[in-house]
Amino acid sequence: NITHGAGAQGDARKQAAVDAGALPLVVAAMRAHPASAGVQQEACSALCNITAGAGAQGDARKQAAADAGALLLVVAAMRAHPASAAVQEQACLALCNITAGADAQRDARAQAA
Repeated sequence: NITHGAGAQGDARKQAAVDAGALPLVVAAMRAHPASAGVQQEACSALCNITAGAGAQGDARKQAAADAGALLLVVAAMRAHPASAAVQEQACLALCNITAGADAQRDARAQAA
Protein backbone atom coordinates (compact mmCIF):
# COMPACT_ATOMS: atom_id res chain seq x y z
CA ASN A 1 0.00 0.00 0.00
CA ILE A 2 1.74 3.12 -1.21
CA THR A 3 -0.04 5.49 1.18
CA HIS A 4 0.52 3.42 4.32
CA GLY A 5 3.15 4.52 6.78
CA ALA A 6 4.06 7.14 9.30
CA GLY A 7 6.76 9.73 9.49
CA ALA A 8 8.02 12.09 6.85
CA GLN A 9 8.22 9.44 4.12
CA GLY A 10 4.69 8.21 4.77
CA ASP A 11 3.33 11.74 4.82
CA ALA A 12 5.12 12.51 1.56
CA ARG A 13 3.54 9.46 -0.11
CA LYS A 14 0.09 10.42 1.17
CA GLN A 15 0.50 13.95 -0.10
CA ALA A 16 1.80 12.68 -3.44
CA ALA A 17 -1.34 10.56 -3.81
CA VAL A 18 -3.55 13.58 -3.11
CA ASP A 19 -1.53 15.77 -5.46
CA ALA A 20 -1.91 13.11 -8.18
CA GLY A 21 -5.71 13.25 -7.84
CA ALA A 22 -6.31 10.07 -5.83
CA LEU A 23 -9.12 11.42 -3.65
CA PRO A 24 -11.61 12.19 -6.44
CA LEU A 25 -10.83 8.84 -8.05
CA VAL A 26 -11.41 6.91 -4.82
CA VAL A 27 -14.70 8.76 -4.31
CA ALA A 28 -15.70 8.08 -7.93
CA ALA A 29 -15.01 4.36 -7.46
CA MET A 30 -17.22 4.32 -4.37
CA ARG A 31 -20.01 6.05 -6.30
CA ALA A 32 -19.66 3.77 -9.32
CA HIS A 33 -19.63 0.50 -7.36
CA PRO A 34 -21.82 0.88 -4.26
CA ALA A 35 -22.85 -2.79 -4.30
CA SER A 36 -19.28 -4.10 -4.33
CA ALA A 37 -18.12 -4.78 -0.79
CA GLY A 38 -14.58 -5.23 -2.08
CA VAL A 39 -14.46 -1.82 -3.74
CA GLN A 40 -16.01 -0.16 -0.70
CA GLN A 41 -13.57 -1.87 1.67
CA GLU A 42 -10.50 -0.93 -0.35
CA ALA A 43 -11.74 2.61 -0.93
CA CYS A 44 -12.30 3.08 2.80
CA SER A 45 -8.84 1.67 3.44
CA ALA A 46 -7.33 4.12 0.95
CA LEU A 47 -9.22 7.01 2.56
CA CYS A 48 -8.05 5.88 5.98
CA ASN A 49 -4.42 5.82 4.90
CA ILE A 50 -4.47 9.05 2.89
CA THR A 51 -6.13 10.99 5.71
CA ALA A 52 -3.87 9.66 8.47
CA GLY A 53 -1.43 12.15 9.88
CA ALA A 54 -1.27 15.33 11.86
CA GLY A 55 -0.21 18.85 11.18
CA ALA A 56 -1.37 21.26 8.55
CA GLN A 57 -0.86 18.86 5.62
CA GLY A 58 -2.70 16.05 7.41
CA ASP A 59 -5.58 18.36 8.26
CA ALA A 60 -5.68 19.57 4.65
CA ARG A 61 -5.91 15.96 3.40
CA LYS A 62 -8.77 15.28 5.81
CA GLN A 63 -10.62 18.37 4.57
CA ALA A 64 -9.93 17.48 0.94
CA ALA A 65 -11.48 14.05 1.52
CA ALA A 66 -14.52 15.62 3.16
CA ASP A 67 -14.82 18.17 0.35
CA ALA A 68 -14.71 15.33 -2.19
CA GLY A 69 -17.76 13.72 -0.55
CA ALA A 70 -15.93 10.92 1.24
CA LEU A 71 -17.84 11.18 4.52
CA LEU A 72 -21.26 10.50 3.00
CA LEU A 73 -19.87 7.67 0.88
CA VAL A 74 -18.15 5.99 3.83
CA VAL A 75 -21.41 6.08 5.78
CA ALA A 76 -23.26 4.78 2.69
CA ALA A 77 -20.79 1.89 2.46
CA MET A 78 -21.48 0.99 6.08
CA ARG A 79 -25.21 1.00 5.42
CA ALA A 80 -24.92 -0.97 2.18
CA HIS A 81 -22.69 -3.69 3.65
CA PRO A 82 -23.74 -4.22 7.27
CA ALA A 83 -22.71 -7.89 7.19
CA SER A 84 -19.19 -7.19 5.97
CA ALA A 85 -16.87 -6.88 8.93
CA ALA A 86 -14.09 -5.72 6.62
CA VAL A 87 -16.15 -2.84 5.22
CA GLN A 88 -17.31 -1.87 8.69
CA GLU A 89 -13.76 -1.92 10.07
CA GLN A 90 -12.20 0.11 7.26
CA ALA A 91 -15.11 2.55 7.24
CA CYS A 92 -14.74 3.16 10.97
CA LEU A 93 -11.03 3.78 10.55
CA ALA A 94 -11.66 6.16 7.66
CA LEU A 95 -14.26 8.08 9.65
CA CYS A 96 -11.91 8.27 12.61
CA ASN A 97 -9.16 9.81 10.50
CA ILE A 98 -11.29 12.15 8.41
CA THR A 99 -13.09 13.60 11.43
CA ALA A 100 -9.91 14.05 13.50
CA GLY A 101 -7.59 17.01 13.37
CA ALA A 102 -6.68 20.30 14.93
CA ASP A 103 -7.96 22.57 12.17
CA ALA A 104 -10.96 24.86 12.30
CA GLN A 105 -13.02 22.58 10.01
CA ARG A 106 -12.68 19.50 12.27
CA ASP A 107 -15.98 20.10 14.07
CA ALA A 108 -17.83 20.55 10.78
CA ARG A 109 -16.38 17.27 9.44
CA ALA A 110 -17.38 15.44 12.61
CA GLN A 111 -20.90 16.90 12.45
CA ALA A 112 -21.22 15.90 8.78
CA ALA A 113 -20.40 12.29 9.62
